[in-house]
Amino acid sequence: MAEGRGLETDRAALLARYDLDTGGFATLDQITAFAAALCDAPIALVSIVEEDRQRFLARTGLDVEETPRDVSFCAHAMLGDAIFVVPDATQDKHFADNGLVTGAPFIRFYAGAPLIDSDGGTLGALCVIDDRPRAGLSDLQRQGLTLLARQVMAELEGRRRDRAVSAQQERDAQAVADSDRLFRTLADTMPQMVWSALPDGYNDYFNARWYEFTGAAQGTTDGEGWSAMFHPEDQPRAWERWHHSLATGDPYEIEYRMRHHGGDYRWTLGRALPIRDAEGAIVRWIGTCTDINDQIAMVEEREVIAHELSHRIKNIFSVISGLIGLSAREHPEIRAAADDLRDRIMALGRAHDFVRPHGPNSQPDHGEGRLWGILDQIFAPYRDAQGARIVFSGENPVIDDRSATPLALLFHELATNAAKYGALSVPAGRVHLQVESGDAEIRIDWREEGGPPAVPATREGFGSRLMQLSIERQLGGRIKRDWLPEGLSLSLWIPASSMSRASAGKA
Repeated sequence: MAEGRGLETDRAALLARYDLDTGGFATLDQITAFAAALCDAPIALVSIVEEDRQRFLARTGLDVEETPRDVSFCAHAMLGDAIFVVPDATQDKHFADNGLVTGAPFIRFYAGAPLIDSDGGTLGALCVIDDRPRAGLSDLQRQGLTLLARQVMAELEGRRRDRAVSAQQERDAQAVADSDRLFRTLADTMPQMVWSALPDGYNDYFNARWYEFTGAAQGTTDGEGWSAMFHPEDQPRAWERWHHSLATGDPYEIEYRMRHHGGDYRWTLGRALPIRDAEGAIVRWIGTCTDINDQIAMVEEREVIAHELSHRIKNIFSVISGLIGLSAREHPEIRAAADDLRDRIMALGRAHDFVRPHGPNSQPDHGEGRLWGILDQIFAPYRDAQGARIVFSGENPVIDDRSATPLALLFHELATNAAKYGALSVPAGRVHLQVESGDAEIRIDWREEGGPPAVPATREGFGSRLMQLSIERQLGGRIKRDWLPEGLSLSLWIPASSMSRASAGKA
């Protein structure tokens, strides 16, 4: 018969999957003892058939540990599915001349149940041997020997699984060690201070940059020791933010002053993100601290310079207004034109003051960076005892220095004309200013009511040209005017991107 089912060409590869060289087969010894008793046989063996030998993992009634394969009865037993029985080996042509028959242990009767693993591979057999011929096994003995063979395989496959699990655990442990080593190597090469914390917030790692910056001894900042590195005034805020992130899983970000190893405090940016498992649970926090002290000092220096330049520009507006007033006094014939020009320059000054850089003591009272804020300043002279005569409604879009100047000139001109000829020239007159934001442009409607009927100008004056210049050329918008019996109606359409850089970035 050819090599049977389960006898692979390379038996070494099959047997290598089992942990057969480490010993510890006490359970198999118990099985062979029970098999010998069950079958009333003096010898019982668990035989593993290899390429050149058979060795006995467990044995009862026999002292030898192995024999050559060419005299193995079990090599035949493992070729089939059922129990292999030889009633009298001296009368069997395959075994009559076998050395184990003609010599010790003088086998006469043999019965072996094949040891078949879950993949169909056959390792050998569980056998019982007698030195006297026998007719065979009883039904109970056959059933018992088959069950015991399965128990042998359960034991061997259990060891195989344990070995696989142990090997996987070793690989996992090695992978974790490799990953940890890689993380620490990468962290130590980064210019930032890198740290990690457990899900409960316990800080268990800081990279070399942290200890280099702080000068702290290794391990002294673990746990809650890190907070001592921050300025006392910043510690309560840092703890509050950190506890919030731990409770919610929100990213952690804060600027605080950290003690440098030189003894001074430097501004740093602290950030941390949670690492989550497949179920979404936080398993670790990874954070960084970045030294931003030089950047903050540079920004503060730039702000000082910007404030100084802005202050000087504002003084220039005042000087120009003063020169115009002086000229008007020396030349009374130009007083009307000079007053208009001075008013326009003052409107430009208010626009500049509204959008210029401010320090903590010079912030506008309200409306900073919004359209209504600058218009409220432009229209301040037109309030009366009953309040504002120019009423705002609708939206309040963001503006900056690119739009503040043309808008200030435009609405100063409209308010001046309304005070001279329109709704603001009579006590009952009012102006309604409606603002609506669309996807790409902002519409502003100026509606006068309660004043004298609007009369179109017979020729285009300087004010009209100034308004067109402000809206069409500087802001890229368009303007429409209607002279109605109830007063001037004017509509503006201005691209949102022209109002502020922030709006331009969203477009």
